This record gives sequence, C-alpha cells and structure tokens, in this order.
Amino acid sequence: MTGRFKAAPFKAACVQLRSGEDVAANIADAESLVREAAGQGAVFIATPENTGLMAADAGAKLAASFPEAHDPTLPRFAALARELGIWLAIGSLAIRLEDGKTANRSFLLTPDGGIAARYSKIHLFDVELGAGERYRESDTVTPGDQAVLAQTPWGGIGLTVCYDLRFPALYRRLAQKGAFAFTVPAAFTVPTGSAHWHVLLRARAIENGAFVIAPAQGGLHANGRRTFGHSLIVGPWGDILAEAETEPGIILAEIDPGAAVAARRQIGSLADRNFAGP
Repeated sequence: MTGRFKAAPFKAACVQLRSGEDVAANIADAESLVREAAGQGAVFIATPENTGLMAADAGAKLAASFPEAHDPTLPRFAALARELGIWLAIGSLAIRLEDGKTANRSFLLTPDGGIAARYSKIHLFDVELGAGERYRESDTVTPGDQAVLAQTPWGGIGLTVCYDLRFPALYRRLAQKGAFAFTVPAAFTVPTGSAHWHVLLRARAIENGAFVIAPAQGGLHANGRRTFGHSLIVGPWGDILAEAETEPGIILAEIDPGAAVAARRQIGSLADRNFAGP
C-alpha cells in the first residue's frame, strides 16, 4: 500500500437528496443541506449521484446538460466550497460530451473552489430487474476509463459512482494506490438497494480497511423513479457510523484516517496477493 495518512480526525457529511427535473431547485436544495452540514462542523461534504438532475428521459437530460466548461452548476458549487472553506464532493453531474452522450461525472472541489479531481463513472447500469423495471445507462452515457485517487490533507480518497460498487477490483486498486476512504454517491433503485446496498458498502470497507462515504438519492422523484436512500458512512471495520432513512437531509460522522491504518495492520489482505486458483 502506498500513500500517507495524517492522524487528525475530521467530520464528514453525506447530503441526501431527492433531485428532480428542475436544475435550479436541485442546486438550491443541495446548497441548503451543504450549508447545514458545514454549520455542524463538517469539512468534507458529499452529495449523491445526479445531484443536478434526475431527468424524465434521455432527451430531457441532454437538453439540460452542458459541456464541463459551460456547466452552470459547477461555478455555484465551487463558490459554495470557497465560501464555506470545505472539501465538497459533488456526487455526479451530467456533462455533455462531443459524442452526443453525457458523462456521469463526479467532482471533488477544494476549499478555495478549485477542482481537486474529476471522475467519470466507469461501470454503467444496464440491468433488467423484472416487472418492467429496466435501465440502460449506456444508451445515454459514455463510460469513463480511469480510476481516480484524489489527494486531500488527510490522504487519498478514491472516487467512484453508484454501480461501480459491484466491482471490487476497482476499490482494491484504489486502496493499493493509497486510498483510506472511498466516495460512493448513488441513486440505487429500491429493489437493489433493499437487497444489496448495506452489504456491498460494508464489504468494500472491510475488504480494503477503508472508510466509505455514500450519499444517496432517496424517495419518489418527479419522473416516477423511486430511489432507496439510506445514505451511509461506514468505518474500515465495516461498522455503520451514520445512516439516513429515505427523506432528504444530512448525516455526519467523525473520520479518523488512523483507523484505516489500524484496520490494515490487523487484517493484512491488501498486501496478500496470493491466488491458489487454476
């Protein structure tokens, strides 16, 4: 494992949203909750996937999307991070690309309003859940192709988005590069969330001896989609440090990077690459 950790704990927060088709309203809701979290002492605040928009269909999403250089939401959030002096992880925005699709892109903003890192979701949600519930994210989204480790004053934080959660190799790679924590902004469906959300987040934490900060969308959205909610902050031993229900709001927890170091010393699986398969 590479990377260094600073021992000083810090307070992190997840913002849980119920984003809709009105981008301005979504930004205002997120901003209000970010301010609330900062007011309670959080210095690292994360918002969910689709923070800026939960569109009714592909056409509506593309119509409300912009290339990164012209996206109107980024300056607002950058100014907010600068005003509050916080690290602000915007779970994802729909960023228009030249191929006619969008990137599902996460941004980590610094306390001076700069962009510390950006990550485009690699694994796209193409599933059929039965009873007519079907999703084809790849129809409208171009996948990213790079794992991203963001450097912060506390150490490396691995950026991921939603369906990435089902691909443990991504998290192992980030941990071996030095991540002591992962962000997992999400908009999980109710069926998959009820079955797998808690166990997958706890598994990624335990496997890698890392904190998991997972802000979520929750409830019935204007476009008819229902998301699971239950934003979580999980410790490196798999313990749930904070959990939301389904309503918009915030959760907070203290993050001690030294706890990740201790967990990895006790369970040395990151350093053990033996494989006894055929």
